[in-house]
Amino acid sequence: MLRACLPEMLDSLPPDHPDALHGRRDLRIINRIMRNHAWLGAVLPPLLRAGEGVLELGAGTGELAARLAARGVPVDGLDLWPRPARWPAARAWYKADLLEFDGFDRYPAVIGNLIFHQFNDAELAGLGAKLRRRARVIVACEPERRRLSQIVTAALAPLLGIGHVTLHDARISVGAGFQGDELPRLLGLDDGAWRYSCRATTLGANRMVAVRAE
Repeated sequence: MLRACLPEMLDSLPPDHPDALHGRRDLRIINRIMRNHAWLGAVLPPLLRAGEGVLELGAGTGELAARLAARGVPVDGLDLWPRPARWPAARAWYKADLLEFDGFDRYPAVIGNLIFHQFNDAELAGLGAKLRRRARVIVACEPERRRLSQIVTAALAPLLGIGHVTLHDARISVGAGFQGDELPRLLGLDDGAWRYSCRATTLGANRMVAVRAE
């Protein structure tokens, strides 16, 4: 199954559109089923040094950042969507395209949940070049590219009340996902300066932990 990066419907909708609101609800369900937030909340804190800043790419409505804050990890957010109403006043929010964002050098730790797959190989190479200048830790949870995930999602969608936007985007997301260590290689983390591991889960995630070698 070759990787194909195609537009997702949710990205084209205004934040307050009913289909967008339903889509965000669906994503909360999917993250709970895949245990993405739970995994990030467990794996990230031990990797951080005292005082290191964390930037979440595609921070969305802030659920992951809230979980990390409860673990004592304050997070700044970057997203095309407006700052969430419940985003902590003390934490920064950047409403920007991450491919054009120029503030990565302020963050030694960068995390992303279901965001890296939205970019093609060339865009990931450019993003990786920016991240490698400053980041010491990069953690990502992405879709594992497997046809079975597309079939299972389509079958379960009616039972979970999954909307048409999410059903479309889930198929696209899986098709743009990663296998093995594709993500760190696309980000240029295979240059000998990083230690990384990638693991596929039964529930359809491809999880990457990358730490700069010392």
